[in-house]
Amino acid sequence: MTHPNGARHARVFAPILFTLIVLTACVAPPKKNAINPNQATIPSMAETAAGSGTSSTIAASAPGVPNPPTEPTPFNLEREDIRAFIDEVSMKHGIADSEIRALLAQGMYQRRIIAAISRPAETVLRWWEYSNRLVTPERIARGVEFSREQRSRLDAAHENMGVASAYIAAIIGIESNYGRNKGSWRVLDALMTLGFDYPPRGRFFRSELEHFLLLVREESLDPLATLGSYAGAMGAPQFMPSSYRRFAVNGTLDGAVDRRRDLFMQWDDVISSVANYLSVHGWERDAPVLFEGVGSAETLATVMPTLEHRNLDLNKTAGGARSLGFTLPESIADDTRVILVPAELADRPNIRIGLKNFHVITRYNRSILYAMAVNDLATAIEAELARTPASVSAPESAPFGSGPAR
Repeated sequence: MTHPNGARHARVFAPILFTLIVLTACVAPPKKNAINPNQATIPSMAETAAGSGTSSTIAASAPGVPNPPTEPTPFNLEREDIRAFIDEVSMKHGIADSEIRALLAQGMYQRRIIAAISRPAETVLRWWEYSNRLVTPERIARGVEFSREQRSRLDAAHENMGVASAYIAAIIGIESNYGRNKGSWRVLDALMTLGFDYPPRGRFFRSELEHFLLLVREESLDPLATLGSYAGAMGAPQFMPSSYRRFAVNGTLDGAVDRRRDLFMQWDDVISSVANYLSVHGWERDAPVLFEGVGSAETLATVMPTLEHRNLDLNKTAGGARSLGFTLPESIADDTRVILVPAELADRPNIRIGLKNFHVITRYNRSILYAMAVNDLATAIEAELARTPASVSAPESAPFGSGPAR
């Protein structure tokens, strides 16, 4: 099917097609994600959004398709579901189906990805266990170092979008250990494997694959060299392709001469994009995030069993919390929407009270444990920065790590 912009799209895709042909014979399956001893095995933003760890069995193939092989292998592009995907994307976006087929022909089915996303859910961590794995002295120290190195970029993001610098740093610290662990799976493999051979979330991942096909054109990414998590999240902030396209922004402090949004190599784009994500979801400038639920032992023991660990809604008011026996700062009006958060300690029940900005953090990763970890890491970074101000300004770092080939 032709499209008014078809010729232009074909010219844009031609260099990628040439690369695909050259690399066909030498593409090897990526190595399994290395386990970083400094990074807890907690689902990332993308993996939580994708429903990681929610199924207890290996996903079956699509109806009428033989069981997939155990070793990495190319996909059969004559499968009905893959042909339907190619036809839909071609018609929707005016891309020649031959171009889409040429790219998808390079995708490799990775059974280990299916195993990773389908493994039985582990015992739910209590808050003190989760916190001990993520809010560590080393991660705090690296957050302080990162904040000093990126001071001008973080300050600019706060000035422009209102998001507190330490919270931006904390999210990047938890998502990728400040850019040290951006993932080692080919995004193409991850999204094809999960889109076509993981029925519980196939529609979601096929949508992300569609966004990825558009993203590589828009940002001049090499689709065969772009790496990410097993769920297809990319860059230091671990954005899924749809989030990359919607929320990533091109920063202004790195001197880039183009308009590409580079979440792999440019800190300014990374920091600005995380801030933009939070801002778009309603972050309130300089507003509090989370309070300790100050109440009697009886109050804590009575309320704790009534709380749902998966609740992410501001479903109570400050006045309602006060009526339950909690003491909140007088500056918090009774009609302020809040969420009561179960935050178990090793030796006793504990409850915390989240406000609007806490809820915003759960939009980045839909977990109250994750949002508490971000809050506590950010608070610790802020406290350490205040306690030990740098005597000499740290040098600003620019590109970092190794990103996808351009």
